[in-house]
Amino acid sequence: MTQTPERLRRYLDDELGECRSEDVERRLAELSTLEATVGEAQVTAELDVLSALANETRYTLVRVLVAAQEELCVCELHAVVDVSESGLSHALSALVDAGLITGWKDGRWRKYKATNRAITIVTVLEGSVSHE
Repeated sequence: MTQTPERLRRYLDDELGECRSEDVERRLAELSTLEATVGEAQVTAELDVLSALANETRYTLVRVLVAAQEELCVCELHAVVDVSESGLSHALSALVDAGLITGWKDGRWRKYKATNRAITIVTVLEGSVSHE
């Protein structure tokens, strides 16, 4: 931590032409405020969503459900991914826990649908990847 203020001091000195202790303290306070606005709970929640998507099977399931724009039966989803039934169940459970899909029982079938969160994330990712 002792290097952080010193590096910050050198940076502010370059930016301001002259850096005083008050400048460093003020900037550290500003940075602390920025960190607090994000909040640990928010970071944890966002990391849970990103972790749920950081697996090819889970991400494929989300993409398929978003593309379908409707509910799909677990048997339809199983035809899309090459995993065991327990692997599929685990993947779907993780996606439900992350709030990316919803699932419910419809008679003897289990159905799933993408949430608005999943639709938004996929839309943003699609727009951020160049298709050259």
